[in-house]
Amino acid sequence: MSQILLTGIATLDIVNTVECYPPEDAEIRALDSYPRSGGNAANTATVLAMLGHRSHLCAVLADDAPAAQVRTLLEAQGVDLRHCVRRAGATPTSYVTLSAANGSRTIVHHRDLPEFDTAAFERVPLETFDWLHFEGRNVEATARQIRLARRRLIDQPISVEIEKPRSGIRRLFPYADVLLFSRAYATALGYRDAATLLTALRPQVPQAILICAWGAAGAWGLAAGDRRLRDCVHAPAHVAGPVLDTLGAGDTFNAGIIDALLGGAALEAALMHANRLAGEKVAGLGV
Repeated sequence: MSQILLTGIATLDIVNTVECYPPEDAEIRALDSYPRSGGNAANTATVLAMLGHRSHLCAVLADDAPAAQVRTLLEAQGVDLRHCVRRAGATPTSYVTLSAANGSRTIVHHRDLPEFDTAAFERVPLETFDWLHFEGRNVEATARQIRLARRRLIDQPISVEIEKPRSGIRRLFPYADVLLFSRAYATALGYRDAATLLTALRPQVPQAILICAWGAAGAWGLAAGDRRLRDCVHAPAHVAGPVLDTLGAGDTFNAGIIDALLGGAALEAALMHANRLAGEKVAGLGV
């Protein structure tokens, strides 16, 4: 299978499952509590490894005991961590409240650790990978890393996840072959549907495949070069059962897109494949 490099963060998730989301100032008992590895790039790497790819993660790992736990969890799931770097500090931790009533998750994240820097990225043998994927988070460093990759790659695709409207995030758009937008990003910009977002952005990004997942409404995509609203491709959401756990659903969807496009799938087939994986995940059948 393919070798895929994913650059972003790795976290420790402390997941507490509760009967339903508690009101403010309440005290309730968790139905279950467990640790798991987290972080968008790390989650996507995990799913790609489960799909048979050789997933390599570029992230910063702290030098504390929770980082050893994160390393153990990721390696057990087949993620290669040789390109990660260790820094002094505390492991980024997400405290997740997962509602058993509807599968929704509320996350409180604490991070006080440097991002993966360009000096470390320069040491990675980029030419050996079939696909590069980036979290669109640390914009300045990510832009430098993608420009560096462009100079060293032949024709390997680069995908960028756009999850939040971070300052300067649009600077990353021209470097991507595939842009993966979240519903949260679209609504933060005032868009009420995915297709409108994609066609509005097209003049700024003529070269890339544009994709936006919209939860239960499914996912939309616009092939490179297509510009009109009617050119948008839609794939309905895949319902594999009751929604039990939405944690990591977007990361699973992104992994499905990368997996399908690497295999030569057309855009509509890629959206359907990604929706199926995400649907199985939220029904508790996946990662």
